[in-house]
Amino acid sequence: MPYQAVIFDLDGTILNTIDDLADSANFVLAAQGYPTHPTERYKTFVGNGIPKLIERMLPPGTAPDIIQRTFADFGARYAAHKLDKTAPYEGIPDLLTLLRQHGFKLAVLSNKQHDLSEAIVTQIFGEDAFDVIQGMCDRFPRKPDPAACFDVMNRLDVHPGEVLYVGDSNVDMRTAANAGLVKCGVTWGFRSEQELRKEGADFIAHTPPDIADIALGHTGGSDQ
Repeated sequence: MPYQAVIFDLDGTILNTIDDLADSANFVLAAQGYPTHPTERYKTFVGNGIPKLIERMLPPGTAPDIIQRTFADFGARYAAHKLDKTAPYEGIPDLLTLLRQHGFKLAVLSNKQHDLSEAIVTQIFGEDAFDVIQGMCDRFPRKPDPAACFDVMNRLDVHPGEVLYVGDSNVDMRTAANAGLVKCGVTWGFRSEQELRKEGADFIAHTPPDIADIALGHTGGSDQ
């Protein structure tokens, strides 16, 4: 088996979270009298953590105290509504089951806050779907810094050459590159196939079964 473990990004990779993120953001913006954004626009706002999301969704030049208040308001709103519309992408639960059956170790690595990442993943997939769930915390810089990724690999007891990294954005491809991992981009997420290819994705997955083919060393669904 070419790989021993698969590390997944969260938002836009295993879960479609964009509606809940956009709804919470627009609720907070409207409450403060700021313009809201189409849900599709938030696909370009997310990926670098909630602080960067807040910065991107507010008007340029917003005062720091307003940014901090918006961050707090968004956090409270999203925590209460994080599972209103969020759901796995079609085929992801079956993919996880298949990978487990083949003995893969599985992890989630996200720039979403750790407590939110853990709560969302465990509530949707169950307590035992992943060996490690790691979100953003004070211990590590945000992706694409590889520090959290190295920690996840250490906890999985695997080496870089044994890991397939799966994500939907340039941040994920850079994270994988910085950690020395094989990069698999998915086309059903928040960013484009063009972006993934530009960032040097080793493989492109158009459906979840493609990821299984890649992880198992089959040729179907993969390209370099």
